[in-house]
Amino acid sequence: MAKVKFGSRTVELPGNRIVRIAMGIGLIILGIFGAVLPLLGVWMIPLGLIVLSVDIPVVRRLNRRVSVAVSRWWHGRKSRRAQRESV
Repeated sequence: MAKVKFGSRTVELPGNRIVRIAMGIGLIILGIFGAVLPLLGVWMIPLGLIVLSVDIPVVRRLNRRVSVAVSRWWHGRKSRRAQRESV
């Protein structure tokens, strides 16, 4: 059974690889339509990429690069804010 971890929570994905890939692609497509339809949202695009990263190495590397870049940006932002407040 494939699992995806979001912070402290773990979510189990379907065991069938084809179902996981179809689910990831479906989430991405519905997320694209989220700009038009209010029920759907843009949040579905990253969720679809996370689901696809279980089976597709290229997407896994992309997700890792983005998460490292966001983490560095966030920690740099926090340290710059702390420096401004201490002065």
